[in-house]
Amino acid sequence: MKMVKTPLLIVISISFCSLLMVAHSSMGAVLAEEAKQLGTTLTEFGAEKAGNADGSVPEYTGGLTKARGMGQSYEDPFNDEKPLFTIDQSNAAQYASQLTEGTKFLLERFPTYRLDVYPSHRTVCYPSWVLGNTIKNATTANLGGEIMGDAITGTDAKGLPFPGIPFPIPKNGYEVMWNYWLHIAPPFGWISSLGAIFDTAGKLSRLPDVWHGMLHPWYDKSGKIRELTDDAVFGFRAGFTAPPAAAGTQFLNLYLPSAADRNQKVWFYTPGQRRVRMAPEFSYDVPVASYGGTILWDEIFGFLGRMDRFNFELVGKKEIYIPYNVFGLTNQLTLSEAFGPRHVNQEAMRWEKHRVWVVEATLKPTARHSCSKRVYYVDEDSWAILSFESYDSAGKMWRVYYTFLFPTYDIFGVNNDSLACYDLSKGNYFAIMVDRKSPNTFVHSYEHLPDIGPASQLTPRSMEAGSVR
Repeated sequence: MKMVKTPLLIVISISFCSLLMVAHSSMGAVLAEEAKQLGTTLTEFGAEKAGNADGSVPEYTGGLTKARGMGQSYEDPFNDEKPLFTIDQSNAAQYASQLTEGTKFLLERFPTYRLDVYPSHRTVCYPSWVLGNTIKNATTANLGGEIMGDAITGTDAKGLPFPGIPFPIPKNGYEVMWNYWLHIAPPFGWISSLGAIFDTAGKLSRLPDVWHGMLHPWYDKSGKIRELTDDAVFGFRAGFTAPPAAAGTQFLNLYLPSAADRNQKVWFYTPGQRRVRMAPEFSYDVPVASYGGTILWDEIFGFLGRMDRFNFELVGKKEIYIPYNVFGLTNQLTLSEAFGPRHVNQEAMRWEKHRVWVVEATLKPTARHSCSKRVYYVDEDSWAILSFESYDSAGKMWRVYYTFLFPTYDIFGVNNDSLACYDLSKGNYFAIMVDRKSPNTFVHSYEHLPDIGPASQLTPRSMEAGSVR
């Protein structure tokens, strides 16, 4: 057979490209020696186990697993605590290094805005099987896909990571965001919510009343929800019940572990059309019409969709004051008790000091998006997004967003489905809270699905039959 000589430059180029491919495909997994930190100096899910130097962030001791009886809503086990101190305009400069840029902005803009700071409690609880899976993921889970952040791979079934946190010792911002996608939460939550927009004059306009079937399929130990949802890492089924003009409108959103369908499958049903259609346009920077355009599709719940338009840089870890263990907001009876004309009612809020991962997402030079940058604050214990700021094309702060997390101590993990988003350019804000009066709020396991219609709630075909009109 005749041998063909390959030019040296081509050989070097091919070898270099091969090395890049190997480096990209192996990004994520840490060496066994580094993974030994899990369960020793780090928790099994990757947080620092010890408290901080002055004790304001306590040691992690397993989270909150019991609380005084649970009724229609989660009882606040810290209800008797009093604030340690308050941060407002008069002393904000003293605490500036421990505040997010968004919080500093709101303190400066609103004289009535304040942070009542309470003792910190690390309440997030993980089941033992999730901790074991997370330790296995540390040395086996990787980032995959043609574009950085497009997919995750591992050594469990279907070449995916084990159900748990994929990157407990993250090396870049993409890994932190995938940890957010798979943050610890009940596999199924049936939640009704109330929402409102407050305009520049402080006038309240009600948002449509919504029920949500919130899905974190990988935390269903039986695997049945994953089977029904194409291995979705997160999803939700939502429908409007009021006002009459919107009642019957429904969505089914599934977010996938790879870049197939741009990491998402979205279906949409409107009573007027009486048909279900795919809705790939509900992504990226499309304004959410049902929320008055005050938030973008990829901002719902913190972040949704594909990460291909931004570079996600891991800035590091920081101690900040942040809403945490916010039982009070969830337990409010009315919108007017929970939300004021300019901002969330601080009587319903609880701020604590916690350690967060800071991720800065900067728009790629060749990409299009209405945001030029976002900065995310991701809880070290739950891996949930607690807050973010977004910046417009001129580099000016545009939106400040918070989720109001509390532990779902009846099973494990957290609920972070109540939120507020301040639009600094328009001067308005909107907020959503869980409706404590709903009889179906907080259903948390696959075994409860038959009570409300199991697989039929998680398929596009069911949406027409499920319409109220």
